[in-house]
Amino acid sequence: MFTMEFLKTCVLGRNACTAVCFWRSHAVQKLLVGKISTTSSRSTVMPAWVIDRYGKNDVLRFTQNMMIPVIHYPNEVVIKVHAASVNPIDVNMRSGYGATALNMKRDPLHIKTKGEEFPLTLGRDVSGVVMECGLDVRYFKPGDEVSLKPKSLTHTQAASLPYVALTAWSAINKVGGLNDKNCTGKHVLILGASGGVGTFAIQVMKAWGANVTAVCSQDASELVRKLGADDVIDYKSGNVEEQLKSLKPFDFILDNVGGSTETWALNFLKKWSGATYVTLVTPFLLNMDRLGIADGMLQTGVTVGSKALKHFWQGVHYRWAFFMASGVYLDDIAKLVDEGKIQPVIEKTFPFSQVPEAFLKVERGHARGKTVINVI
Repeated sequence: MFTMEFLKTCVLGRNACTAVCFWRSHAVQKLLVGKISTTSSRSTVMPAWVIDRYGKNDVLRFTQNMMIPVIHYPNEVVIKVHAASVNPIDVNMRSGYGATALNMKRDPLHIKTKGEEFPLTLGRDVSGVVMECGLDVRYFKPGDEVSLKPKSLTHTQAASLPYVALTAWSAINKVGGLNDKNCTGKHVLILGASGGVGTFAIQVMKAWGANVTAVCSQDASELVRKLGADDVIDYKSGNVEEQLKSLKPFDFILDNVGGSTETWALNFLKKWSGATYVTLVTPFLLNMDRLGIADGMLQTGVTVGSKALKHFWQGVHYRWAFFMASGVYLDDIAKLVDEGKIQPVIEKTFPFSQVPEAFLKVERGHARGKTVINVI
C-alpha cells in the first residue's frame, strides 16, 4: 500500500503478523504513508498512491488527500512508514488478481457493494516506526521500530525482506520440512533463483548446510554464486533438463517459475526418500477470482490433492506453498540477518514520487533481488 508515511495495523499478539509483514510483527494492513503528528491537532490527510479501479499501470493515482488511519480498535497501532518494497503480487493485484479473496477478508459479511474497496492502496512490506498504539497493545510503544527490525539493517533494507522471506520460509520449513537440524548435506534445486524469494532461499539453505543448485539466466549467475549457490544452471544456454542430468538427484526442489517446469522437475527428485517438490506458483487465488470463494476452494483442493496423490505413488512428494504470516519466523529470520548469514538483496530503489516506475520495473520481471521505495 503506497501511502506516504502512515499505516494502521492490528496487533494480533506477541508473535503474530499478516500479509503486511512487519518485523516481529503483530500486523495486519498497510499503506505507504505521509507525515503525521501524534497530537490532537495533527493533520488528517496524507499523500498516497491509490487505484480507483483495477487495470494496468496507468490506474495508479497520486493524491494529497488520503485520510490518515485512525485507531478504531484497542489492538491497533499506527505506523510511520520509512520504506516499502514492491513484490510481483502487488503488480498482479493492481490488475485485480486475488480481489475476490481480499474483498471477503475486508468485508466478510458482504455489507459493502462491489467496488467499495476503492480508492485502494497496494503493498505488502514495510519498515517504520510506531506512532500510536491502541489501549490493549502491550508489546509496542510509540517510537518503536516496526517491529524490532534486525538491528544491522536500515529501514530500506528491512523493507525488502519480510514478504519474500516468509514466503520462502513457508515453502522450505513449514511445507518442505527442512530446518537447521536436518538440512546439512541435502541437495536442493531452486528454480527462479535470482528474484526476491530465490535470493533469500539460497542464503537460508546455505546457512543450514545444504548443497544448492540455482537455475537463473547467465547474467544473474555471479549474484547467486556470491550468495552461496554451489552450482548454477543457465536456462538460456540450453535445455535445463539436459544440464541437470549431470547432477545428483535432489532432496528438495523449490519452484518459483511454474508453468512447464512442473512437468519435468519432479523427475530430478530422489525417489522413495521423502524428497519434496514445492511450488509457489499456484492457481489458488485465480480459482476464487474465476469461480467464487466456495467453488474456487473446492477446485483448488481437488487439483492439489490429485497431483499430490499422483506423485506420491511415483515416490516423491508434491506440495503447494504460500506466503504465511508469522512473527515467530520473522524472529528467526532477524537472528540469521544479525548473524550475517542472510543479507538483503536490493536491485533498485525509487523515491516515493516514482511508485509507478517501481511497479513497471517489477512488472518487467527478470528481477535480481528486490525493488524498494524510500518513503522518507
